[in-house]
Amino acid sequence: MTARLNGAQPYALGLFRIVVGLLFACHGAVALFGVLGGVDGKGGTAPTGAWPNWYAAVIELVGGSLVLLGLGTRIAAFIASGAMAYAYFKVHQPQGLWPIENSGEGAAMYCWAMFLLIFTGSGAFGVDRLLEKRTSEQERRSTDQTPVAA
Repeated sequence: MTARLNGAQPYALGLFRIVVGLLFACHGAVALFGVLGGVDGKGGTAPTGAWPNWYAAVIELVGGSLVLLGLGTRIAAFIASGAMAYAYFKVHQPQGLWPIENSGEGAAMYCWAMFLLIFTGSGAFGVDRLLEKRTSEQERRSTDQTPVAA
């Protein structure tokens, strides 16, 4: 059973990355474009350039999209994790110690989910994986065609 689960690990990780990236990007789209009800439930957006809301929304949309695609996953997840740590400690934590008290569950969960992706990478179904395969195939071909000096 363990061997079968270990074999499916890249696929489960890829699906995890896709779901987390999609949900994270949706948070950014809500604040930047007012979709899905907007920030106020009436289609409102974060004021352009307003600190920290607008910048957080850009990180959420761009970072979430990159994580969703599996493109530059580790770097995007690093920035996103840091943004969510900032959100938790500057916005939520002053209102109470525990995430359940201060409504910071989302920020904490996204922070740790993105932190995990820093170390695991994109898993299956990611553009990173395709680029990695293409690069390794090109390197393999170039070493196969290198003439041997006598």
